[in-house]
Amino acid sequence: MGPIPLSVLLLVTVLTVVVAVAAEENTIDDKYTWPQWKVPLVRKRRTVPLSIPNFSAHPQPELSGTCGIECQRRLPSPSLNDLEQFLSYETVYENGTRTYTSVSVHGLNEVTAWPRNRSTSSRRKREVYGTDTRFTIADKQYSTKYPFSTSVKISTGCSGVLVSPKHVLTAAHCIHDGKDYLEGVQKLRVGILKEKSRRGKGGKGRGKEKGKRRKGNKDKEEAMEKEEKGEKGERKGRGKGKRSRRSVDSGKPSFRWTRVKQTQVPKGWFKGVSKGLAADYDYAVLELKRAPKVNYMDLGVIPSVKKLPAGRIHFSGFDDDRPGNLVYRFCSVSDESNDLLYQYCDAKPGSSGSGVYIRLKEPGKKKWKRKIIGVFSGHQWVDVNGDGTQQDYNVAVRITPLKYAQICYWVHGDSSECQVA
Repeated sequence: MGPIPLSVLLLVTVLTVVVAVAAEENTIDDKYTWPQWKVPLVRKRRTVPLSIPNFSAHPQPELSGTCGIECQRRLPSPSLNDLEQFLSYETVYENGTRTYTSVSVHGLNEVTAWPRNRSTSSRRKREVYGTDTRFTIADKQYSTKYPFSTSVKISTGCSGVLVSPKHVLTAAHCIHDGKDYLEGVQKLRVGILKEKSRRGKGGKGRGKEKGKRRKGNKDKEEAMEKEEKGEKGERKGRGKGKRSRRSVDSGKPSFRWTRVKQTQVPKGWFKGVSKGLAADYDYAVLELKRAPKVNYMDLGVIPSVKKLPAGRIHFSGFDDDRPGNLVYRFCSVSDESNDLLYQYCDAKPGSSGSGVYIRLKEPGKKKWKRKIIGVFSGHQWVDVNGDGTQQDYNVAVRITPLKYAQICYWVHGDSSECQVA
C-alpha cells in the first residue's frame, strides 16, 4: 500500500475536528434545552359533594412547622396509594359549595427516573438583608408586557401566575390554611395589571394602541432580553439610585379584577393527610370566569436547577411593602430536593404564589422559551432535621412530573392532553 496523499490526511483531520466540535456543541446545547418528560396520567375516579366550608381561616404572613429537605429524608417514600390520596383534591365553587374528587395515577413506572437530589450547601436567613436586590417594575412598558404580564394579584393578599387563558397557579396556603378556607375565598378575585385607558375625544389613541399590540411578541422578547441580561450589571454599577428611578410612576397601570369560578387544592396540603410532606403540595389552581386578554406561561419540568448554567430562577409578585407595584427578582438556587427549592431571593409577604420560571431553548429550535418550574411558597420556618428546631428559609415548590400531570389535568380536564411535559 502506497503513502496516503497529504490532501486526504488533511480532509480526515478536518472532518474529525468538525465532528468533535459538533458533539461538544450538542452537549452544551443539552444544558440549555428543555428536557422532554413522559409524565404519568392523573384520572378522576369519583366526585362527591361535601359540606359548605366555614371560610373562617386567616392569612398567615409566614408558615411554620414545614418539614424541610433534611427532615423529609427521614420519611419513608410514599406508596402509589399515598400519592393518589395526596393528589386527590377539593374543588370550591363561587357559590360556596365544594366537592371532593379522588384520582388514580397511571404510568408512574414509565416515567423517566426522577433523580434523588441531595442537600449540598448550607443556607442562611432569608428576608431582605443588606442591599435590597428587588426591582420594582412600575413602567407600563414592562409591567403589562410578557413575561411580567403573566403575574397576577390574588384578593387574599398573594400573587399568582397565568398558566392558561383562564387558569392561575398560586400557593395553596393563599387559599387554605390546612384546616379551612381563608376568609374571602368564597368571593375570590384575581387582579391583572392593565394599561389605563387614555382615549381622547373621538376615540383618539385607540388605533395607536392597537397597532402597538399587533407588533406581536418580538419587540416584547427583545425588550425582556435586554432587561434580563442587563439587570445584574445595572444593580452592581448603579445600586439603589437606579432602582428608585425605576419606581417612578410613568404611566402606572392599574388592576382589573376578575371573579374566580372555581378553586382546586390538592389533599396533600391538608393537615394530617400528607403529614411532613404538606409543604410539597403548597399549590392551587384558580379558574377565572372570564379569560383576560393576556399571554400566559407554560409549565415546565426540570430535574435539577442547580445543574443549569448559573442555576438561576426568576419570579415576579406583588410584595406587601410596595403596594400596587409589580416586584421582580432573580437569584441562584442554593439547595434542592425532589419537591422543594431553597434560595436567597429577597421577598416580602404578598409575593407568595408567584410563578418561579427559567429560560431554556425549545428542543430542536434556537428559540428560547420561559416556563414555570415552581411556585414560590414564601418565607417559612422549617423543621430542618426533624427534631423540632426551626430555621427560616425561602422555599419554593417545584413542578415534578406528577404535579405537572395534575395541574395539566385541572387546566384541560382531559389527562390525554398531559402525557408529555
